[in-house]
Amino acid sequence: MRVLVVEDEQRLAATLRRGLTEIGFAVDLAYDGDEGLAAALGAPYDVLVLDIMLPKLDGLLLTRELRSRRVSTPILMLTARDSVEDRVKGLGAGADDYLVKPFAMRELIARISALARRQLPDRSEVLQAGPILMDTTAHAVRVCDQPVELTAKEFAVLQFFLLHQRQLLTRSQIIQNVWDYDFDGGRGLIEVYVGRLRRKVLEAGGGNPFVTLRGVGYRFDPQ
Repeated sequence: MRVLVVEDEQRLAATLRRGLTEIGFAVDLAYDGDEGLAAALGAPYDVLVLDIMLPKLDGLLLTRELRSRRVSTPILMLTARDSVEDRVKGLGAGADDYLVKPFAMRELIARISALARRQLPDRSEVLQAGPILMDTTAHAVRVCDQPVELTAKEFAVLQFFLLHQRQLLTRSQIIQNVWDYDFDGGRGLIEVYVGRLRRKVLEAGGGNPFVTLRGVGYRFDPQ
């Protein structure tokens, strides 16, 4: 899942990025409304997390501008204000949810995940392909009913494949949806992660669902 966080408090932005990255999200940061607008228009995101009190272009104006440009990505607003009037203003501008500071990281993660599922109805909490079962809420994977340990990024890559079964996925598509703008590992890193997942699924008895299309990308064909 790829998330854009627009937050001018850089320490808080770094904390949010660290917490979301630890569970496998790809996170980009912007520190003012203008940067946030450019980022949201320039790349695909599953969820946008916007602070209301932003320099240059505040969160309400940013949300209105995005909606006027037909950007339908779910928006979660962050604010220190807890009045009903403030919440109504945020939702009226086009936001989908509202979270008051301070908040627990696990609540932020739960709200982001819920918004992503709402945007994509097929993104249920449990994904299955043949003998592979992924519980996105518990962050757990089982193959042939055996638990398989994955790193956060391996989990994110496998989730992307599970959501796009039997489709051609280019390396660029995988990078764009699973990594953030700071990705600098080259396309060879994709081969490394697919190789790790292929080995772990094979060792658990799940066959090899990762089909390499040389010079093109991959197709995920569950056994």
